[in-house]
Amino acid sequence: MGILEGIFLGIVQGLTEFLPVSSSGHLVIFQHFLGIREAGITFEVMVHFGTLVSVLCVFGNDILRILRNFYRKKQERHFLLMLVLGVIPTGLMGILLKDYFAGFYESPATTGLMLLVTGCLLYTLAYLRPGEKNEATMKGIDALLISVAQGIAIIPGISRSGATITSALWLGLDRETAVRFSFLVSIPVILGATLLEAKDLAAAGFNNLSAGVLLGMLAAFLSGILAIRLFVKVLRSGKFHYFAYYCWFAGIISLLFTWLV
Repeated sequence: MGILEGIFLGIVQGLTEFLPVSSSGHLVIFQHFLGIREAGITFEVMVHFGTLVSVLCVFGNDILRILRNFYRKKQERHFLLMLVLGVIPTGLMGILLKDYFAGFYESPATTGLMLLVTGCLLYTLAYLRPGEKNEATMKGIDALLISVAQGIAIIPGISRSGATITSALWLGLDRETAVRFSFLVSIPVILGATLLEAKDLAAAGFNNLSAGVLLGMLAAFLSGILAIRLFVKVLRSGKFHYFAYYCWFAGIISLLFTWLV
C-alpha cells in the first residue's frame, strides 16, 4: 500500500467511523464506484486499532471515573451495567446474523437506500427535545434498545453513531449521556472487530506492515479524534440533523450511479 493511499483511507475510516455517515456505507461506495480496492486485512486491523485508541483518548477520563468510583458510587455501577447490557444484543446480532448482513456489502443500491434512511433518522432530531435521563436514571430497556440499533447498523449505510445517538435521544436520554453512552459502548464493538481481524492477520503471518499501513493507522487515529470532537460539538449546538443532508446527498448519488452506470 502506498503512503498517500494509506493516509487517505485512514482519514476516511477515522472520520466516517464516528461521524453519523456510515463508515461501512462509504467502504461499499468507494469500492464499487471509485475503484478503490479493498485495503487488506493488515490495513483493516491497524486502522481499527487507530480508531479504538482515539475513543480511549477522548473518553479516557470517563472510563477512569467509572472504574475508580465503581465500588463507592451507585451511579457508576449502574452506568457500567448499562454499558454491559448495551453490548449484548449487538454482539448476538453480529454473531448470529453475520452471514445475512454480509450480503448487503455487495449491493450499492441497498447502501444508498440505507443512507437515505439514516438521513431521515438524523433529521428527526431537529424536532426532538432533549430528554432528562442520565447515567443514574437510564434503564436497562434503554441500553438494550440502543444496542439493537447499534446491531442494525452493521448494514452498510446505517450509521452506528447516528443510530445509537438517535435512539438514545428518542428514549429520553440527555445529550451528554447519549454521547457518552454511544461512544463508550462502541469500544467493545470496535475491539471485538479488531480482535476478529487480528485472528486472521495472525494466521497470515503479520506481513505487509508498510509505511502506508502505519501512516494510515496514524491518520485514522487523528481523524477519529477530530470526528469525535466535531460530533460532540455539533450535537451540543442542536444542529446534529445537519448530517442528514450529507447522508441524503450520498444516498442519492449512490442510487444514481447504480441505476445509470
